[in-house]
Amino acid sequence: MKFIDDIPLSILLLLCVLLGLAPFVPEPHLVEKIRMLSQGQLSKPLDIFDLFYHGAPFILLGLKLYRTLKRREINDG
Repeated sequence: MKFIDDIPLSILLLLCVLLGLAPFVPEPHLVEKIRMLSQGQLSKPLDIFDLFYHGAPFILLGLKLYRTLKRREINDG
C-alpha cells in the first residue's frame, strides 16, 4: 500500500477529473456505466472494463484519503 501513499493527491484529483469524467459530452462513461449497473444492463465485457477503468482513479483517491486520515488519527492519538 506504500505506492498509494507515494502518489501525490493532486495527481489523483487530476486523474479523477480527466479520466473519471471523460468523455464530458454527452455523458461521462462512469455515470453511464453506473446507471447501466443499477438498471441491470451492464453485461458486455467492454462495459465492465470501462466501469473499472474510469472508476479506478476514484477508488485510488478513496484509498489514499482513508490511509491519510488513519495515519493522522494514529499520530494524534
